[in-house]
Amino acid sequence: MAYAATAGEVKLAAPAAPGVLALQRALVWLVGASGAIVFIEPSPYEIATLLATVAFFATGLRLRLALMPLVALLVLLNVGYTISAIPLFEQSEVVSWIATSWYMAVTVVFFAMVTSEDTAVRLDMLRRGLVVGAMVASLLAVAGYFHLVPGGNDLLTLYGRARGTFKDPNVLGAFLILPALFALQSAISDKLGKACRNVIAFGIMSLAILLAFSRAAWGGLVLTSAFMLALMVLTSRTDTQRSRIIIMAIVAAVLGLALIAALLSFDSTAEMFKQRASFDQSYDEGRFGRFGRHILGAEMALDLPLGIGPLQFHRYFPEDTHNSYLNAFMSGGWLSGVCYPALVFTTLIMGFRHIFVRVPWQRAYLAIFSAFVGTVGESFVIDTDHWRHFWMMLGAMWGMIAAAQVYKTASDEASSA
Repeated sequence: MAYAATAGEVKLAAPAAPGVLALQRALVWLVGASGAIVFIEPSPYEIATLLATVAFFATGLRLRLALMPLVALLVLLNVGYTISAIPLFEQSEVVSWIATSWYMAVTVVFFAMVTSEDTAVRLDMLRRGLVVGAMVASLLAVAGYFHLVPGGNDLLTLYGRARGTFKDPNVLGAFLILPALFALQSAISDKLGKACRNVIAFGIMSLAILLAFSRAAWGGLVLTSAFMLALMVLTSRTDTQRSRIIIMAIVAAVLGLALIAALLSFDSTAEMFKQRASFDQSYDEGRFGRFGRHILGAEMALDLPLGIGPLQFHRYFPEDTHNSYLNAFMSGGWLSGVCYPALVFTTLIMGFRHIFVRVPWQRAYLAIFSAFVGTVGESFVIDTDHWRHFWMMLGAMWGMIAAAQVYKTASDEASSA
């Protein structure tokens, strides 16, 4: 009943029977929860997203005019990829990469359409699902790292790093940031019982991120948490709320430092931490290191209007691009190279413009926007262009922005009536 009341208050949900609304919201939760299980192909996430897409289109889903620029940029981006890949279609992995890119584009539009209606409730269901999935992934990652699951070390870890239900520890760490931000929000804002539960959840997710030994995820969690908390302080309605956020943030920082200190008491963990925390990794340095490849690849991109095609960069250099913006140029030529950053940074700019818009889902907006900003920054040093949760956040950003425009117009009309 509370959900129905919220939806009615916002006036964004399309008229639908209570059973249909319940089904739609349950599917949003399922998609969020399944996003944490992606170590098999096809993953539960793909199946859940396909099921939800079919169900939503069958029960009612609208493409708002505000989402058309998103659709246009996604189509142009993937047209560029496809054109560059034509000479490489005999390679099955290239065909699979192109198909995945088009699929990701479809999921972006799907999430944008879903979150543009019944926004507050669907975002809450997505949040709940993401937190549940993240807790499953985190607990398995921690259990695998400490050898608590018989025979699970090979499945749940990689090169001595926790990976849980993901193929790569780096992706595990990146995925956990948004659910961790949701848990942190609840820990500092909600009533005591719920706050305590989320303190535990945030601690477990933070531990899993730490044991993934991903430098980008470590920095991402710290920076996005600080950014989100700053936004929460700026958008709080009372001094009491601001004071609580600041005090709880200090407590969380102290507890985090205590957790790190406890883990470093284990020799194996301390050694891995020292190794991964170093900024002089061999694959980062030199002419063909990570950043050297960025410069050389950018010079190549200027001379190749059609790029070199997907998954071809390693044929010219020792490793992949590890830069999503450069990868767009190399994989899809100038067309994709222009459209990808245009899509990302247009979303970023519009996101900043809507930070202070008073909508019922503002708290969720701040968490998703903060995690999105972190991933945009991370994309300069790692390939994020096929991360499912990145496209989920991008679609949700467009959906929330479209919904905010409708909500603001409705509010203005109501106040002037």
